[in-house]
Amino acid sequence: MNTVTTVRDLRAALLKWRESGDTVGLVPTMGALHKGHLSLIDASRRVTKRTLASIFVNPMQFGPHEDLAKYPRALEVDCDLLAAGGCDLLYAPAASEVYPEGFATKIDPGPLAAVLEGAFRPGHFAGVATVVVKLLLQTMPDCAFFGEKDYQQLLIIRRIVRDLNIPTHVVTGPIVRDTDGLALSSRNAYLTPEQRKQAAALPKTLTETAVRLAEGQPIDAVLKENRVKLSEAGFKLDYLELRDAGTLAPTHDLALPARLLAAVRVGPVRLIDNLAINKA
Repeated sequence: MNTVTTVRDLRAALLKWRESGDTVGLVPTMGALHKGHLSLIDASRRVTKRTLASIFVNPMQFGPHEDLAKYPRALEVDCDLLAAGGCDLLYAPAASEVYPEGFATKIDPGPLAAVLEGAFRPGHFAGVATVVVKLLLQTMPDCAFFGEKDYQQLLIIRRIVRDLNIPTHVVTGPIVRDTDGLALSSRNAYLTPEQRKQAAALPKTLTETAVRLAEGQPIDAVLKENRVKLSEAGFKLDYLELRDAGTLAPTHDLALPARLLAAVRVGPVRLIDNLAINKA
């Protein structure tokens, strides 16, 4: 696996692939890779001839009091994982390559970015949208692969690609979970052993909530009870909400696709998770 750090070298490598008629898949990441990321690499290898991964800890999507400085970074280990997973090329630019001096443009991700995560992390999705658009324009992949764990982000990226006529097909990868059900995340590395055990209560409570909702139990009552349950489990609850799976608007109509979304804090770590509601 080759590694490039500049847009010029990236495009030169991609040009050779395209001159050979190869299709290209992009897996954007912030590094500290886990099996969730590698499942997207695998998905790209099944769909496209060539697979490109990016590793860039994007400063624009971090708030002023968030963990940019201490975000897990393990480039050497990540390179080994990508090579073993069959990735063809890694793009690992410096911040100055992505945001050169004088950079002043931001993408407004629209109303989807104003709720849930957007309400708790103002400006986050503008940073995500800006870097994703830059990556897509720098690489112009046939397909780009994103996981469902960041469900709201996934919807926003789909909307941006559609609205801006970016000729890339967005492919969704399912949430990859640990044996205790916790969704894999690079930030899970921050958890102490005690907090790691506690964190497993989040997917358990989500699953219980989803089952009760699918059975037709009263939505407001079920959500209220399980918000209390998460708080009693020691979490600081940001939200536990049932939303329309396409618009993220509040919904009580389970005849349409719906999504249960949650965000909690345990110790210094903020965990997000979601589940589809399948009506019984």
